[in-house]
Amino acid sequence: MFFLRKSSLELLPVAMSGVRMGERALQIAIDDPALAGAIAAKVGLSGTAAMAVADDASAARAREGAARAGALVDVHVTPLQTLPFADSSFDVVVVHTMGGLLASMDEPMRVATLREANRVLRSGGRVVIIEAGARGGLRGLIGSAATGDAGATVASLTTAGFRGSRRLAEREGYRFLEGMKP
Repeated sequence: MFFLRKSSLELLPVAMSGVRMGERALQIAIDDPALAGAIAAKVGLSGTAAMAVADDASAARAREGAARAGALVDVHVTPLQTLPFADSSFDVVVVHTMGGLLASMDEPMRVATLREANRVLRSGGRVVIIEAGARGGLRGLIGSAATGDAGATVASLTTAGFRGSRRLAEREGYRFLEGMKP
C-alpha cells in the first residue's frame, strides 16, 4: 500500500496557523482554497470552522476547498469590517492575505478589519496572518516580491487591540504574523 505525503512546503502554512483539533476557527478572506480547506479540517468534528469572504465567487472557492479537504465549514459572504459573529465566538482567526488584501487597504480599513477579528476572538485567543513573504533560491530571484510591510501589519495589529503582536516567521514565500487578545 502506498501513502501519498504532502511536501513540507504544502504543510507549512497549516502548521504555522496553529489551529488545533477541537478549536473554534474563523478564516477571513480566502486566497488559497486548498489551504483554507486544510486549515478548516484541522479542527475536526469536535471543533467549529467558519469562513468570512467578501463576495460570492470567493465563497464558492472556499466551499470547494473545504469539500476537497472533507471539512464542514460555515461560509459567510460579508463585509470584512462587520463580521456576522457574536463576541468571543472563536479561539483563533486566520487572515489570508497572500494576495495583498491587508496591504491594499488604507490604514483605517485595515485596523477596522483587525478590530473585528479581535471582537470575535475569546480572551486569550490569537490571530494569525498569512501574507506573501520573500522567496528563497531561484524562485526568489525570478518571482514576485513580498506584498506589504510586516512592520505595518504588526502596527495595525497593535492599534486593533492585540498584544504581543509580532512576525513569527518568513519562509518559502510566506510571512506569518501573530497577535494575542488580552
